[in-house]
Amino acid sequence: MAPEGVRVHAARVPFGAMAMGGQMDPTIPLAPVRAFVEPPAIDEATALLAAAPIAAIGIGFTSSSYVLRPDGEREVEERLAKLTGGIPVVSACSAAIGGFNALGVHRLAVFSPPWFDAQLDELGAEYFESQELDVVTHGSCELPSNQRSINPAELFAWVATHTPPDAEAVFLGGNGFRAVGVITALEEQLRKPIVTANSALLWGLLHAAGTNARPKAYGQLFAV
Repeated sequence: MAPEGVRVHAARVPFGAMAMGGQMDPTIPLAPVRAFVEPPAIDEATALLAAAPIAAIGIGFTSSSYVLRPDGEREVEERLAKLTGGIPVVSACSAAIGGFNALGVHRLAVFSPPWFDAQLDELGAEYFESQELDVVTHGSCELPSNQRSINPAELFAWVATHTPPDAEAVFLGGNGFRAVGVITALEEQLRKPIVTANSALLWGLLHAAGTNARPKAYGQLFAV
């Protein structure tokens, strides 16, 4: 997704619910979701990234924001920002809130990857509702619960048939969810903004970095 002139550096953080080769249980438990953003692993990864010539750092983990809620998410951002020497730290969900505000959106359909259980999906809806957004529908997509098995055509069909007319925009949570490839097609089909965890994070990072560079595809979000 990165537009011309923008380069992405990455550091991975251990996630207790994921085994070698990306193997996970059909749904992920909440304990390792919380642990993901606790010291020391993510702090060490942040410090390593901050040693590179970069302008902003993003946290690509939607579910931790859902579990911690906005106040907890903000505390993580602030803690990590103390390690960067002034480089801003952005979370995917906080970036999504900024994006929906910029789009003038108030009514959302919020969909989760199939490895989010009912409790984690409900926490996602509560996250957005706590930010004065009206979640008109939410749920985990009924697709194979395996990151490698997400087929864009099947995801397109599921979201297209489960988005109610009164939703002003759609949010597809999960930074491990193979979703950015369906943004353009869904926007053409549904005539409303489609925002994914990764498109929101990139949008937030570009703004935090102070660049006017924008990708030419990947949705209406990048026009604001």
